[in-house]
Amino acid sequence: MSASLAAEARHAATGHPRRWVILGVLVVSLLLTVVDNTVLNVVSKTLADPRAGLGASQAELEWSINAYTVVFAALLFSFGVLGDRYGRRRILLIGLVLFGLASAASAYSHDPGQLIAARALMGLAAAAVLPATLSIISMVFDKRERSRAIAVWSGTVGAGVALGPIVSGLLLKHFWWGSVFLINVPVVLLGVAGVLLVVPESHDPAPGRLDIGGGLLSIAGLSALVFGIIDGGEHGFGRPQVWLACGAGLILLAAFVGWERRSSTPSLEVTLFRNPRFSAATLAVAIVFFSALGAFFFLPFYLQSVRGYSPLQAGVLVLPFAAAQLIFAPASAVAVRRFGAKAVCAAGLGLTGAALASVLGIAVQTPVWVLAIIFFVQGAGMALVSPPAMESVVSTLPRERAGVGSAVVNTVRQVSGALGIAILGAVVTAAYRRDLEPALGGLPPPLHRAANESIAGAHAVADALGSGRGPLIAAADRSFVTALHWSAAVSAALAVVGVAAVLRWLPGRR
Repeated sequence: MSASLAAEARHAATGHPRRWVILGVLVVSLLLTVVDNTVLNVVSKTLADPRAGLGASQAELEWSINAYTVVFAALLFSFGVLGDRYGRRRILLIGLVLFGLASAASAYSHDPGQLIAARALMGLAAAAVLPATLSIISMVFDKRERSRAIAVWSGTVGAGVALGPIVSGLLLKHFWWGSVFLINVPVVLLGVAGVLLVVPESHDPAPGRLDIGGGLLSIAGLSALVFGIIDGGEHGFGRPQVWLACGAGLILLAAFVGWERRSSTPSLEVTLFRNPRFSAATLAVAIVFFSALGAFFFLPFYLQSVRGYSPLQAGVLVLPFAAAQLIFAPASAVAVRRFGAKAVCAAGLGLTGAALASVLGIAVQTPVWVLAIIFFVQGAGMALVSPPAMESVVSTLPRERAGVGSAVVNTVRQVSGALGIAILGAVVTAAYRRDLEPALGGLPPPLHRAANESIAGAHAVADALGSGRGPLIAAADRSFVTALHWSAAVSAALAVVGVAAVLRWLPGRR
């Protein structure tokens, strides 16, 4: 009896006996949802081609990504609560199965509208998967090992952001564009089998009620705001409907905050943001994902259209980012114990800002090794920010409410990613069109519109011009590089704000 009691005491002190195997299964499940944040970036040029893809416009390409991220972000609250109430393992399994079905639907879409709808369904499924993974980690790991597990979890998030372009580039080399989604199906089957075999069920002993009103307000508000930003970047911000959409989105989001403050069982406990530690950590996560997802949406256009690389080559050039994630994310927990969360997060945001500032020096023919260094530094910065910030956020709540805590930080991450694509997209589009306009003066209206649409459109028009293509290609390439500089400047400025907030509010070494 004493031996049995001793074993139970050891398990209680160290966590679940199969916790590291469980973490491996959760990482596979998590990787699916993260990779699909960026898997379309390298495929965007193919999807814009009416012959090889779907003939999608720039706005449709942005929505094919943001339909995923907006729904993902808006429903994380609700699925965090559902997991606490009905079982995190059960919700994880439902999410994985639905993710596989939505992936197959995306692969066989016949037009951009169908792809956007299928991507929205994938976002709903991902919202069920992601918070459950972090909640289960918080339940099966003891506090002493939880920071290491969260570091692995965060490293997977960062590596997944970089793996998306690599996987899609490799698949495009051998198969049609739909294969980037169809590859999810066997991975889903592997994840489901692993969850059924090793992941234990867990619940919140006192779960809250499902906040339907808050969920609807957040979806409506985010959708309206992102629509206004994307539409403004596509057609100009001088039209009243753009400002009406943005204004309606902000009003709905303000109503969402008011609703949550009055609710007895809010899906987002806005009072958490009164805690400076929570707010500063959340801001750090928001900034690194705003810049990362924004950069990963537009840099493939630079690599493929301006530099002429294939989708696979463009994806491989992101490998330094993934390598930095794998190197620095596991070491971040050790660094936090030695130097404190404040120093590590500030260093990570500083590296992120430095990498973004370096983009200001990119030219049409910048050597590839310079790009590799920029990707590596940005990956290192992101790896140093996410684990300590995630640990700070999760530690503000009791383990029984881990679903709520993970939902909050992951919602902020997805919202910042969607806003990064939308806001930086508007910046890039406006700067590109303004700089290119003088070079389009002699073109007929249809060709003028096509070249003004995107860098890919300008190259297509140049190909149609034949012998007179050189000046237009040179002008389009220069204009797009200038537009990248503007987006990098915005992101770098935000990184500076993040460093100041972290130094002011995150806890130090003690």
